[in-house]
Amino acid sequence: MSDIDFQNFLPELVEIRHRLHQMPEIGLSEFKTSDFIAAQLEKWGFEITRGLGKTGIVATLRAGNSNHAIGFRADFDALPMQEETNLPYASQHPGAMHACGHDGHTSMLLGAAWALSQDKGFSGTVRFIFQPAEENFGGGKLMIEDGLFERFPCDQVFALHNWPGIPAGTFTTRAGPIAASIDVVTVTVKGKGGHGAQPELTVDPVVVGSSIVMALQTLVSRNASPHQPAVVTVGAFLSGSASNIIPDTAVLEISMRAMNPKLREEIRSRVEQIATFQARSYGADIAFDWQVGYPATINDGQAVEAAKSTIVRRFGEDAFADLDLPLMGSEDFSFLLERVPGAYVLIGNGDSAGLHTTTYDFNDDILERGAMYFYHLAKDRLV
Repeated sequence: MSDIDFQNFLPELVEIRHRLHQMPEIGLSEFKTSDFIAAQLEKWGFEITRGLGKTGIVATLRAGNSNHAIGFRADFDALPMQEETNLPYASQHPGAMHACGHDGHTSMLLGAAWALSQDKGFSGTVRFIFQPAEENFGGGKLMIEDGLFERFPCDQVFALHNWPGIPAGTFTTRAGPIAASIDVVTVTVKGKGGHGAQPELTVDPVVVGSSIVMALQTLVSRNASPHQPAVVTVGAFLSGSASNIIPDTAVLEISMRAMNPKLREEIRSRVEQIATFQARSYGADIAFDWQVGYPATINDGQAVEAAKSTIVRRFGEDAFADLDLPLMGSEDFSFLLERVPGAYVLIGNGDSAGLHTTTYDFNDDILERGAMYFYHLAKDRLV
């Protein structure tokens, strides 16, 4: 399986994962988490740099005389949720939970770091990128803005994310788009309120907002090719306080997802056009507050083949399955892939609760395989 005795280290790695699970911290406030990660790396003799993206860490390991470098990224922020697993290592921070497995991702990368520090049978440089704020503030982008790839150049960059419902330890990915872009807009409809019995004297923002919601239902079906995945969702409609009062305003919260960058721009433009003209037709005013989010996550074909080759070679043909369709969720590893070719790979978490649920837990049984994936990938690529 490997050139090192990982089995003796595995209990320590499980304990690391459980400790991380107990200390969930929301993006850009992961101070204890960052300190804990840094302490593990320093204990193993790594050269580390801290403070990229506020709480991010880059650890560097060199061997041989090659100038090639490979980057591995793991996220370590948590979600603002109350854990309901009743596990002995459950969250000790009320209102925060590792409900997406970032504790597991970080542990797998720490496992790979330990393994490669024990067996430097490669020639080149490995960059271990521990990233904050994947869930909210785009920590990948923040690390890049702090000079990630200028200070720590990489030829390729890879990330691993667990996925419930896929058999435990099975890997899957695809070339090209693998996760969607995400943008959010808050639309405020400004009408004229009044008595519910005198609607003729008002400009009813509830009616205007309802018209916008219904008009948006045709945006994807009549503006996007059926061969290009896209989603427009009105997730919140906030207005009014009583049945006999027509309010002054209505607020819509709208999210947009796409795989194609040009379609992403078209959808944003069309949302504004549709909402503006619907409001105008009723005599209402309208305002937009945009949160332009993560771009689509687009895997490099050669990097995907490299990842697949390592998986099949090291774990067998049954360990890999092609991912037929991209995910409509979003991932800020996309920012790294805009700068450096690489691959985002999924590893099965087995029959667990879903991501972002209060009963989710990362599967400790896949820790070794995830760590060994990074370990073998470094040795296979840096020869």
